[in-house]
Amino acid sequence: MATLLTVPSWINGAEQTHDKSFPVVSPSTGQPCWNATSASPADAICAVEAAEAALPAWKATKPAQRQAILLKAAALLEERAQDLCDIMSAEMGADTFTAENIVLKLAVQMMRDCAYRCSSICGSAPTVLANGQSAMVWKEPYGVVLGITAWNAPYVFASRAIANAISTGNTTVIKSSELAPRCGWAVGRALSDAGLPPGVVNIISCQASDAPDVVKAMIDHPAVKKVNFTGSAAVGRKIAIMCSQNLKPSLMELGGKNSAIILPDADLEKAAQACILGGFANQGQICMATSRLVILKQVASRFFDVLKQRLDAAQAQKSSPPVVVTANSASRLRGVLADAEAKGAKVLSGGQLSSSENTARFLPTVIDEVNPDMEAWKEENFGPLIGCVVAETEDEAVEIANSSPYGLSASIFTQDLRKGFALARKIEAGAVHINTMTIQDEPPLPFGGVKQSGWGRFNAEEGMKEFLVTKCVTWDD
Repeated sequence: MATLLTVPSWINGAEQTHDKSFPVVSPSTGQPCWNATSASPADAICAVEAAEAALPAWKATKPAQRQAILLKAAALLEERAQDLCDIMSAEMGADTFTAENIVLKLAVQMMRDCAYRCSSICGSAPTVLANGQSAMVWKEPYGVVLGITAWNAPYVFASRAIANAISTGNTTVIKSSELAPRCGWAVGRALSDAGLPPGVVNIISCQASDAPDVVKAMIDHPAVKKVNFTGSAAVGRKIAIMCSQNLKPSLMELGGKNSAIILPDADLEKAAQACILGGFANQGQICMATSRLVILKQVASRFFDVLKQRLDAAQAQKSSPPVVVTANSASRLRGVLADAEAKGAKVLSGGQLSSSENTARFLPTVIDEVNPDMEAWKEENFGPLIGCVVAETEDEAVEIANSSPYGLSASIFTQDLRKGFALARKIEAGAVHINTMTIQDEPPLPFGGVKQSGWGRFNAEEGMKEFLVTKCVTWDD
C-alpha cells in the first residue's frame, strides 16, 4: 500500500512536521486522502513566537511591499486553481463549481481587495481645545493576531484572516480546521512563493481532541494581541471565554439561522430559484445558507407549486446524492429530519435515503409545517435541509425571522422596494438581501452578524479597522 502524503505546518517560513499526525478522511470515499501533521501546544507556541519575532520588521514595511506580496499570492492561487479545487473536493466533498467559482474565486478577490486597501490606512489630525496644543490620531497594527478558521470555505477563511492581518502590518498564526488542513497549507505555500518573509504568516492544524489545549496555549500567550474566529456558536463561546479571561479583543463570525420571507407580490420563480440555491449551495454548509422559508399565506399555495417544480427539475439533474463533510454530519442531519417528521413536518422534496449505512450522503430536502418544537426550527442545519412555515401577516413573518437567537443574514422577496426597505429595518441581522438569496459575501460589503452570530466585521474598510489599534498623540506646539 502506498504511503499517504503528510500535510506539514508552516512555521517561520518553513514546512514542519511534528510528533503526531492524523488521517484526513474524504467524505466522498470514506477513506483517508492524506494525513496531516498535528501541532501540540508547544508547536503552537513556536508558531506564535515566530510571528512575534517577525513583527518589528513587518510592521515597518511600506504598504507597497505588502501589496505586491498579496497580489502575487492571489495570482498564484489563480494559477493553481485546478490543484486547489481538487484538494478542497477531496477534503470536504465540494463540487468543482463551488470550489472554483465560489470559494477560490472569492478568496482571490478578498486577497486583492486587502492589497489595494494597504495604502488607504491613515489617521487624522483633530483640533484640540487648548491653545498651543496639537494632536494626531494614529492607526497601528495590534501585533500578533491569531486566526481560527472553519472548513466549509477554507480558502476564503484563510485568505481573509491572513490578508486583513498582514495588510495592516500585523503578523499572524492561522489554526486551520482539522477537516481541511491541506487547503490551509496551500494558502501558506502561495504566500511563501510570493516572497512573504518567514514568520509573518504561520499555519498549523491539529487533531480535534488536541484543539482546546492548542488554542488555549496561543490565546494565553502574551504576544497574541487579538483573535478572530470563524465557526460555530458553540465553539465561539469557548474561545470568547478564553479571550475574556485574558482581556483580549476578538472578532467572531459565527453561525446563522437565516430566513427568506416571500411576500404576496414576489416574483415567485425568482424567489424559488434563489431559495433553492441559497439553501443547497455547498450542500447547505454555509453560515449564510437559507435555512427557513417564511411564506405569506396569500401566496403560499402558488409558491409551493413553483418551488416543487424547481426542486423536481434540480433533482432530475443529480446522478447521486451529494456528500456533506463527514458521515457524522450526515447522521446529525438525518436525526434533525426524523425529529421534524415525528413532530408533524411534511417532506416536500428529498427525504431519508433508503440505505441506513453510515455514509456522508444526504439528499437535499425541503420540509413544510416546521414549528418551534422541532430542532429544524431552533438551530442552523448546516446541511441541505430547508424548513418552511406559512405566516398570516408581514409582522408575523418578521417575528418568525427574528425568533432565532442568530442574526447573520436574511432575504425578502417583494416587487415593492419601499416595503422591502421597511421590513429590512425590522429584521435583526447583519445583512438583509432584497430579491436575492441569503448568501452574499464580497469584498466591498462588511460581513458579520448580530446576536449569537457574533460581532465585528470582515471585509471593506470596517474589516481593516478590526485589525488596527487607534492611538492618540498630543504635543505642545
